[in-house]
Amino acid sequence: MQYRRLGRAGIEVSAIALGSWLTYGTVTETNTAEACVREAFELGINHFDCANAYGSEPHQAERFLSMALKPFDRSEYVLTTKAFWPVGPKPNQRGLSRKHIMHQVDESLKALNTDYVDIFYCHRADPDTEIEETLRAIDDLVHQGKVLYAGISEWQPAEIAEALTVQERLRLSPIRASQPRYNLLDRYIEHAVLPMCEAAGIGVVVFSPLAQGLLTGKYRQGQAAPAGSRASEARVNSSMERLMTEANFDRVEKLRTVADDLGIALSHLALAWVLRQPGISSALIGASTPQQIRENVKALDVRLSADVLTRIETILA
Repeated sequence: MQYRRLGRAGIEVSAIALGSWLTYGTVTETNTAEACVREAFELGINHFDCANAYGSEPHQAERFLSMALKPFDRSEYVLTTKAFWPVGPKPNQRGLSRKHIMHQVDESLKALNTDYVDIFYCHRADPDTEIEETLRAIDDLVHQGKVLYAGISEWQPAEIAEALTVQERLRLSPIRASQPRYNLLDRYIEHAVLPMCEAAGIGVVVFSPLAQGLLTGKYRQGQAAPAGSRASEARVNSSMERLMTEANFDRVEKLRTVADDLGIALSHLALAWVLRQPGISSALIGASTPQQIRENVKALDVRLSADVLTRIETILA
């Protein structure tokens, strides 16, 4: 396993991290899910990502992760959670107000059965709450020891810039992690988000590095999605629908040829391409079987030459 600094924070995280979105607490059977966490830990993955909204009900994925991680020493792994999305129908059960953040962190700590989370992410930016209110609340949680590092997820450049200005002016605990979407088919963070985070010492932990499975090669144009997959009819989500375009299927087939020429799996090519970025601390994978984790970790052995990167760039262009 490779370990990387989380930006300018002192903490080190595994280059491959295990996420809980769309898997644990929802569709993966409990025994299999526990086996996935155990396999990840044994392979050296020390970075486990969750959120209050993951699972079929609020905090369900957190409760599962607490159970799965119970055999392991808390000092050995990095545990994260998030808040923003609604966890109930009432007006103060969503967003990034001080009230919601404080309550949800306490609820997450109960669900995770821990005294602290290593990273707390603002799951999106909240247009209805001043950034100062949000950052002051997180700063208080850091001083209370309930949160070690502040994080943001899918914030846009202007929102990141405002947050950095406010935290510097008020001398608040710095943002140390950013969790955006990034993969071969979705590169929006390259233009501003990645450079801003690198300059500010923010470690980037990307989600969906395999484009929700499209970059594993299991989906083929004109063929039905495999039973039980994310793109199967009962489970398809809007972000998955946006990915499954004719242009993207064409790119995936060409990328598959590159991977075949290198003698590696398409998923290894996709993960190695993401992790080549110096500002990226971890790539979050989802897994419903231990075998998937073992396969994804093999990507750490892949090095892409300048010629291969040029070939990939031509396909993506």
